[in-house]
Amino acid sequence: MSPLTREAVTDVAHAIGMATIGPAAASVDHDARFPHEGIGALREERLLGALIPVEFGGAGLSFSAVATICQTLGQYCASTAMIYAMHQIQVACIVRHARDTAYFRDYLADLAERQGLIASATSEIGVGGDVRTSVCAVERDGGNFTLTKQAPVISYGQYADDYLITARREPDSPPSDQVILLARRSDTTLEQTNNWDTLGFRGTCSPGFRLSTRGSCSQILPVPYADVSSQTMLPVSHILWSSLWTGIAGDAVRRARAFVRNEARKSAGTVPPAALRAVEAMCALQSMRANVEEATQEYESSMDDPDALTALRFAIRMNNLKMASSAAVVDIVGQSMLICGMAGYKTESPYSVSRHLRDAYGAMLMINNDRIAAASASMLLVSKDD
Repeated sequence: MSPLTREAVTDVAHAIGMATIGPAAASVDHDARFPHEGIGALREERLLGALIPVEFGGAGLSFSAVATICQTLGQYCASTAMIYAMHQIQVACIVRHARDTAYFRDYLADLAERQGLIASATSEIGVGGDVRTSVCAVERDGGNFTLTKQAPVISYGQYADDYLITARREPDSPPSDQVILLARRSDTTLEQTNNWDTLGFRGTCSPGFRLSTRGSCSQILPVPYADVSSQTMLPVSHILWSSLWTGIAGDAVRRARAFVRNEARKSAGTVPPAALRAVEAMCALQSMRANVEEATQEYESSMDDPDALTALRFAIRMNNLKMASSAAVVDIVGQSMLICGMAGYKTESPYSVSRHLRDAYGAMLMINNDRIAAASASMLLVSKDD
């Protein structure tokens, strides 16, 4: 995979989407089941190791290439794209903040070999949705640790091979003094505490769990979670999520344009009234794509500059990206439904955007936009940047 260009990787993702992910999308959504076919195909093409450096046996792809893969997958199945994006977020955290330690060097090589899937357990009952605080704490005993966490959701938790988990550094640490650690599936017990029967993103299979794990203290990332969050988890999450949301919007617009062309064939020589709405939808989609692309390039150019990544201006920029993209995908898909009319409203029509719209509404709830806006408002009060 390493010699592949961004364009070539996109072609691979499209091929998987057309052959495997797209045909299974309706079933994944209807049955709220894990997309075994899609993740299996991505694993077979070694795309789960896209961000793992070549020296560890991974594909060594650029971040922008992975963002493009997420956008491509989003056109076929939002749940599969979300699982892929969330896995890559975890891989990015390990690669950027732990690759120089002996344990994680061996782990990355093993992860690349088996194309393992990593889930995230950052949310917790009792903190009101604030992932920058924790109730649970790491209990150390010499060189080993134990940890129990009440997580309201763990996306694809039952199907993951390993987990990245946030917790307080010590039992007497304040809630904001957090570490992030790797939990191996073989050392982890999951007790499901609720169900996952949702409006959209049904295939992510994200119920809550009581998670108990143990391991070596070498599995704790060597930098504070605050640094991992600001430099990697927050920007990577917002960019990859926005990328797959752009894919959802793009496919909705594609269906709307197909509907308009079909209507035009029925009345040769005339422009259907819905064509004007299609132009508006295309303009909105173009703006959404440009915003995501600009943010991706900004992050790539600043990856090796911790000062730039921890600046308030950058944090606000990433927050704005998430809020704008999550609102835009709902607007664009909704507009596409108006263009297609009942054909877009029906679930079995070739122009249906019902699933797209249900998935789109989940975007604003993933780290609630109101919470993000409040955080940005606080930063604006003290930020001196333009």
